[in-house]
Amino acid sequence: MIGISRKRSIAFFIALGAGLVLVIILLYVGWVLLGWHRGILLFLGGLLLTFIIAGIVLNTTFLVREIRRNEQHDAFINAVTHELKTPVASIRLYVETLQTRALDESKRNQFYSVILADSDRLLGTIEQILRTGRLGSSSRKPHLAPMNLGDAVSECVARARILHHMAPEALEYEPGPPLPILGDYDEVRAAVSNLVDNAIKYSGPEIRVEVSAGAVEGRFAEVRVKDRGPGIAQTELKRIFRRFYRIHGPIATRVKGTGLGLFIVRSVAKRHGGRAWAESAGSGQGSTFVIQFPMAPLSET
Repeated sequence: MIGISRKRSIAFFIALGAGLVLVIILLYVGWVLLGWHRGILLFLGGLLLTFIIAGIVLNTTFLVREIRRNEQHDAFINAVTHELKTPVASIRLYVETLQTRALDESKRNQFYSVILADSDRLLGTIEQILRTGRLGSSSRKPHLAPMNLGDAVSECVARARILHHMAPEALEYEPGPPLPILGDYDEVRAAVSNLVDNAIKYSGPEIRVEVSAGAVEGRFAEVRVKDRGPGIAQTELKRIFRRFYRIHGPIATRVKGTGLGLFIVRSVAKRHGGRAWAESAGSGQGSTFVIQFPMAPLSET
């Protein structure tokens, strides 16, 4: 999809340049060979000036976009490289230790646990990348089936508590009435998991995340994930859902990632006819991430 977009952009600017050349040729022919009237020449001259100005503005915009895209691409490559190399190096180190040293049973079990955790991290990164590719393909439609959104949220919260070794009070969630939707269970679960994981990772040393799910006006099933982290500036609230985009700041620098999590959240919401957004009162005020899906009649679930 990115390659097609770039090809279209390049083709547009080639066509723009060809149009400018054509106008210059017409002016030359009109002035030297045909001797058109001054009024027509002035009109064409003004038209040429307008084209040149528009071309400069569009070309500058195109260059700025390409520079930003390349910067995001480089940041993504660096992040993915780190996310892949770190668990692989850790797994290799522990396996080599197990091969070369005689360890007691408890130490071996501890090493096995670390290896499994690093394997899960590695698989998670790979899955994020693959899922982004699948979601970016317009030809692949979600496999919609009746499901209860509350079940997916409960599963994601339970997984996060185990994965991040969290106490129940650090990650709060109270299951409520059924929230029937038509959804692709894997995609919905991935979107909710990304919201919960992000809230935990960006909370800082004192983690306190609140997850809630409920119906809105009887039309939408909504999941809200609230944290008490550093907050988000108003200018960043929409940008954070872009592919590869990451907020700059001390906590963001410490937290590693690919910049794909929130892009996946927004893509899943759109593919299901819903929407996703972020709310924050500003720096130091925490953040709330919301994802909504159209509700389905109870009879469908």
